[in-house]
Amino acid sequence: MNMEYRRLGSSGLKVSALSFGAWVTFGRQIGDPVAQKLMHTAYDAGINFFDNAETYADGQAEIVMGQILKQSGWRRSSYLVSSKVYFGWEEERPNQTGLSRKHIVEACHDALRRLQVDYLDLYFCHRPDPETPVEETCRAMHDLIVQGKVLYWGTSEWNADQLEAAYAVCDRLGLHAPQMEQPQYNLFHRSRVEQNLAPHYARRGLGTTVWSPLASGLLTGKYNQGVPKDSRLDQPGLEWLRDAVLGPGSDRKLAAVRQFADLARELDTSLPRLALAWCLKNPHVSTVILGASRPEQLTENLGALALVPRLTPEVMARLDRISAPVAA
Repeated sequence: MNMEYRRLGSSGLKVSALSFGAWVTFGRQIGDPVAQKLMHTAYDAGINFFDNAETYADGQAEIVMGQILKQSGWRRSSYLVSSKVYFGWEEERPNQTGLSRKHIVEACHDALRRLQVDYLDLYFCHRPDPETPVEETCRAMHDLIVQGKVLYWGTSEWNADQLEAAYAVCDRLGLHAPQMEQPQYNLFHRSRVEQNLAPHYARRGLGTTVWSPLASGLLTGKYNQGVPKDSRLDQPGLEWLRDAVLGPGSDRKLAAVRQFADLARELDTSLPRLALAWCLKNPHVSTVILGASRPEQLTENLGALALVPRLTPEVMARLDRISAPVAA
C-alpha cells in the first residue's frame, strides 16, 4: 500500500492522509509493548503524524509515545508529533488548565519532556477558553514558534467565529496564525467540517486533522449487539464515552450502521474501511487520525486509502442518504 501525503492546509508541511493517535488507548487500554508494535506498524506503512495531548491518560500517553520515539531510531525529520493544551494533567488547581500564557508555556515544556523531543511539530489549543483573552493565547503560541519549541499551532473543537477572532488578533499584531483545526468528523458528525469551518479553508488555508472517524467504534459495527468485553467502551473510567456513544438516539444510529454495512458488503470491503474512506474523500481533510488497540486492527484500517477511488458520486449519495436522518 502506498501512503498518500497531503499539505496541511496552505502550509508547506506534508502529512500522511492517515495518521495515528493515542487517545484513550496509550497508557490506559494498552501497554507499552502493544503501543510500540502499533507505532512501528503505522510508521512502516508510511504514517508520519502521531497525535497526542497532555490530558490523555493524565500525561501517561505522551510518556509511552516518547519512550517509543526515543527507542525507534527514526530520524526526527521523518515524523510529526503533536500535543494539545487546555485540560491539564495534574490536580486542576488554578493555572493548571486553560489557555493562559502560563499554562500554555508550562504544558509545552511538560509535553517536550514526556515526548522526549526538542520541539512539537503541531501544538493545539484543545478547546476554546472563555476565561482567557484570545490575544494572550495567540501571543503565547506565537512566542513558542519564535523560540523554536513549536512549528505550527492550531485549535481543536473551535468554531468558525472563535477561529476568526484568533485570526483577527494575529493579523493585527503580525503573529503566527492558527494553521490547523482538529474537529470530530465522521458519518454521524459532519456539520462543523462541512459547513461551519468552510469559509476558512480557501480564505485562511486552514488544514484539518480530524478525529473519531469511526465514531468511537460505532461505525465498526462492533456495538450492534451491545458492548463487547474488553472493548474501548467497556474500560473503567470511560463510562462517559459509553454514554455519549450509546446514549439516547443511538438506536437510530445503529440502524444506519447496519445499512452502511450492507453497502460495504456490496463494495466487497469492510465497514471501517468504508467509513474511513468517506472521511478521506473530503478534500478539506488533511489527515484522518486512526486509533487502534491491536496491530491487525490498524493494518485493516490502513486499507481505506485504496477504497477512496471507488467511492463514486453514486456511492457518496447513498452514504449521504443513510446518514442524513442522524447526522449532526
